[in-house]
Amino acid sequence: MCTILCYAGGAVGPQELRGYLLRAQRRGPDDARLVQTPFGYLGFARLAVMGLTPEGMQPFEKDGSWAACNGEIYGFRPLRRELEAKGYRFRSDSDCEVLLPMYREYGCDMFRRLDAEFACVLYDGPSGSLIAARDPIGIRPLFYGRAKAGGIAFASEATELEGWVEQIHPFPPGHYYKDGRFVQYADVTKVDRVIDDPPEEISRNIREKLTAAVVKRLDADAPMGFLLSGGLDSSLVCAIAAKHLGKPIRTFAIGMAADAIDLKYAREAARHIGADHTEVLMTPDQVIAVLPEVVQSLATYDITTIRASVGMYLVCRAIHEQTGIKTLLTGEISDELFGYKYTDYAPGAAAFQQEAEKRLRELYAYDVLRADRCLAANSLEARVPFGDLDFVRYVMAIDPARKLNTTGKGKYLLRQAFAGTGLLPDSILWREKAAFSDAVGHSMVDDLKAYAERQYTDAEFAQKCAQYAGPRPFTKESLLYRELFERFYPGQAQMIPGYWMPNPAWPGCRVSDPSARVLANYGASGQ
Repeated sequence: MCTILCYAGGAVGPQELRGYLLRAQRRGPDDARLVQTPFGYLGFARLAVMGLTPEGMQPFEKDGSWAACNGEIYGFRPLRRELEAKGYRFRSDSDCEVLLPMYREYGCDMFRRLDAEFACVLYDGPSGSLIAARDPIGIRPLFYGRAKAGGIAFASEATELEGWVEQIHPFPPGHYYKDGRFVQYADVTKVDRVIDDPPEEISRNIREKLTAAVVKRLDADAPMGFLLSGGLDSSLVCAIAAKHLGKPIRTFAIGMAADAIDLKYAREAARHIGADHTEVLMTPDQVIAVLPEVVQSLATYDITTIRASVGMYLVCRAIHEQTGIKTLLTGEISDELFGYKYTDYAPGAAAFQQEAEKRLRELYAYDVLRADRCLAANSLEARVPFGDLDFVRYVMAIDPARKLNTTGKGKYLLRQAFAGTGLLPDSILWREKAAFSDAVGHSMVDDLKAYAERQYTDAEFAQKCAQYAGPRPFTKESLLYRELFERFYPGQAQMIPGYWMPNPAWPGCRVSDPSARVLANYGASGQ
């Protein structure tokens, strides 16, 4: 990961701005730079992953125009060759150096042309325009707000803006900002043509597109690893990567020492693909001790996100401290496309599709937020193959009736696409879904609930909940997280759309806890 900070104004000085930039320096520990430009200041802290030489340091400048980008631009080498044929010259091997010449060629239409996970700020010298943009899913973070002293600011993390910006807003995914106006350039939830091809053709396309998504994310100049929970999604990513690379990959799993569900399955998957596998164990004391650090890094109060982040944060910390790895591939975004345990209760295909669209639009605030911050807080970069734009658009276009769980096995299309390939043993490929926060050990969630219960009497709970507007805490655990959030981001609760919960309008989904364990169809997921 890297971090960017942009301030278009003159009332805040460079010393203060550099301090704000360095609040998120764990995203970019290798170098930091703040430059004065015609519009104000542009800062960048670097985690060197592509183009490791000093020439790859940002912001980039060319003929009075500037650019800073936190992201990975896939297929940038063909883009470079195309631009070089037009007379452009590059000084580094950084993928992000293509942005300024692409803008010169295509203007803001460049954003729809990018196959990338990115958040960027550009200043166009000839026109004097300030532009910011974010990828269509929001895999890379970006926030903005009006400075109290005047002027607009953009930053990779909310912590860089806290205290000197009035209201901090998430930059909308799939949009660009230019001269005060937001424009949507892409909507990955929009389906132009419903795909209802024969099953074997759908299976082939899912298999080929996911494979391509993984392979393109294996391009890195810095050491790479893989998070392996032992569930379907991360196991597929690891198996595809191992087959393509033809050598042992480094995989990592975490669980509670007492009752981790995932560890045994991760061990089995790692053995099958011949991985160099590492297990990390965590204790109840570590879980409680790391909570404030996790909430501050996440900038959320959402129960599901925090629960699922504790294990991910701790395994990433171990990877950072014990290895030289800088990039990790993860398995997020499959659930939003193929369904959760609760979408088994969808009343029909149209309802399933509407829910998938809603979850995809809000992903930036939940699962991909978790993946980004847990890794970035430990100086690691996340790459998310299931978020590949070609793959996402294809799966979203498949007739939703085909994605309903009519077989008694969730994500049937994804499982069937890899059946018979030998990539994974059937015990992993057809394993029941278990939520990550539960699968690292049911006791972890129970420990968090018990800890929260000890913090408040019933009277204190009622009194404290009443003081919050918006999405009000509804359990002692949710109150604990909200109070931690307010400690670091007072008055900024609007950054999160609300609590991630199963759709309460569906039968069987009106529950008081987001864990899939409370659903009647949880079944063998916890075994």
